[in-house]
Amino acid sequence: MTVEEPAQDPLQSDMSPVTLSSVKSISMTYSPEQISQIVLKVLKEIETPDVLSLSYDQKLALAQNPNTPVETLQSLATDEYYYIRWWVAYNPNTSPETLKTLATDENYSVRYWVATNPNTPAEVLQTLATDENSHVRYWVAKNPNTSVETLQTLATDEDSHVRYYVARNPNTSVETLQSLATDENFYVRWYVAKNPNTSPEALKILATDKDSSIRSSVAKNPNYKSNKTLELTSEQFNALKELIESGQNPILKSLL
Repeated sequence: MTVEEPAQDPLQSDMSPVTLSSVKSISMTYSPEQISQIVLKVLKEIETPDVLSLSYDQKLALAQNPNTPVETLQSLATDEYYYIRWWVAYNPNTSPETLKTLATDENYSVRYWVATNPNTPAEVLQTLATDENSHVRYWVAKNPNTSVETLQTLATDEDSHVRYYVARNPNTSVETLQSLATDENFYVRWYVAKNPNTSPEALKILATDKDSSIRSSVAKNPNYKSNKTLELTSEQFNALKELIESGQNPILKSLL
């Protein structure tokens, strides 16, 4: 159903004084974006807003809005509905302090989105690295804020998905990648072979991997140094030298 623009801005109509109870009566024919903007305007006009007393839809609109004030998101982080807290954990404007609180939420999906948030500090991610839910640990392994030490711990995780996200992380240390080079899981070794931080020593191990896809990734890694040399007999060497000096082949001529 197409949502029509309101004929009049509700905040410009008879709303003196502005109260939260008046916001609750706003028709739900407005889009979530419109509701969110309306609520934000009201919150700016009242001294002590009780955000949690808003309707579910209004709180949801606030939790989803990336422009919602940090203080409002902090209040919504204590909402009784996990789906509200879920969106607060996802919101790019949520503060590190609020994310730290949500990292201990009873609902795993809230903790999951805390692990994905770019504002989540390293110490919170370290706590989430031991979460009982593997999906939370996946995102800790993927988060660019995750420390080298935490990634080293996750490299021994029983879930192979966690380990291959560690192998993909640009923060993973050379030592950790070295240990993952002999992992039993194909994808873990494949991502180690592709990681630009992988050492020549680890790549040398992977260069003899039974899987051709891994060996191919090793060959493409800028850190890989092949020890293979071209061995020629004296007759082959003289024939090649003569061909180069003749200048008949443009490719070989360029070697002169």
